[in-house]
Amino acid sequence: MPLTPWVLRLLIANIAVYLLTMAAPRLVEVLMLVPALVLERPWTSVTYMFVHGGMMHIFFNMLGLVFFGPRVEDELGERDFLLLYFLSGISGALLSVITPFTAIVGASGALYGVMMAYAYLWPRSQIYIWGVMPVQARWLVVIMTAMSLYGGFSGSDGIAHFAHLGGFLGGYLFLRWRSRRSVQRSIAVPADLSVPSRADLHRWGRIDRNTLHEVNREEFDRIQSKIREVGAAALTPAEREFLDRFSPEEPN
Repeated sequence: MPLTPWVLRLLIANIAVYLLTMAAPRLVEVLMLVPALVLERPWTSVTYMFVHGGMMHIFFNMLGLVFFGPRVEDELGERDFLLLYFLSGISGALLSVITPFTAIVGASGALYGVMMAYAYLWPRSQIYIWGVMPVQARWLVVIMTAMSLYGGFSGSDGIAHFAHLGGFLGGYLFLRWRSRRSVQRSIAVPADLSVPSRADLHRWGRIDRNTLHEVNREEFDRIQSKIREVGAAALTPAEREFLDRFSPEEPN
């Protein structure tokens, strides 16, 4: 999938700041986050996301952004994707108060929020670790959460695990709020347009997931998850048309 507008801009911004800090290393001290000092330096809860500790650090973070970001931005829209990104990063900064005097840099907190959104929207999507080992997106988040919890409390590897956990948490809370906002907006829509009929629900319930192509299966899973969480009334016209397209015809 080609790069979406904000994924491209964030990619450029991260690389630009990395090159800038390579040329002026003292700038890192101005931009990095030290949780204990955040009230004195409030800008660092945002700027730390654009600072990286080395070539491999920025490479893997930007690789994750390029892999997960475009599809998430395409689904959420530019505004909500940007909110997701920064709120996840700020949540990572807030949770990092558990290690108040540790200097923290990197886009990982924001990126973990994007990963959470990917798993939330397409939980059964297959992610290939190192291009070899397949794992569903939902289980990848579970595994990475467990690793971050262990790493955070063992505190032996120098990685900002609590920023990662904060990114997951912030991303999840934003997505839940967004789902509820969609339901509230649907209340203003006339009932005959907002609430699917029993016939619609019956047809959609007869869709055989196993007969769908893998890409359509992921979208089907996302829509089913949305129905379970916020109700069928929150479905967009495009989502309803998708279900109609794959619904079996009723016998005459």
